[in-house]
Amino acid sequence: MAINKNHEFEELDGVKCAIVEKNASPERVAFLKNILEQNRYTVVVVASPPPKAAPAPKPVEARPDDSVGRGEAPAAPVETPAPPSTFTVGVTDVTFNPTNAIFGRLLKTKSGQVVTLAYWKQEEQSSDDTIPYFAEDEIISKWK
Repeated sequence: MAINKNHEFEELDGVKCAIVEKNASPERVAFLKNILEQNRYTVVVVASPPPKAAPAPKPVEARPDDSVGRGEAPAAPVETPAPPSTFTVGVTDVTFNPTNAIFGRLLKTKSGQVVTLAYWKQEEQSSDDTIPYFAEDEIISKWK
């Protein structure tokens, strides 16, 4: 059991693993697996357990004045749709912590760039963290 939610680990397919992400979609699993395997981690992916279902309502006893008691068919039970398939992603290195790996700049992309938080969350296509915060020409022109 983890000390806090930032560093969870559990047994996946009989192997003790640090949890990278739970309830990940198949597309997200492919993305994470690609990054982690490029950084030489052994990735374990298992299907997430289905969410706990609410208990079924208790059947109501038929009273003589009910329409059910007069031979009419009861309403059909409502079927719930199957939950989407989600997965739990883990790595066999139990010291791995996704938060520390991202903010510690430990993960690299295939092109050698550092994985940023926005890239990890798939909010941007490239992990270019060399954003210029100023235009070089403006500073040079001020000092000339």
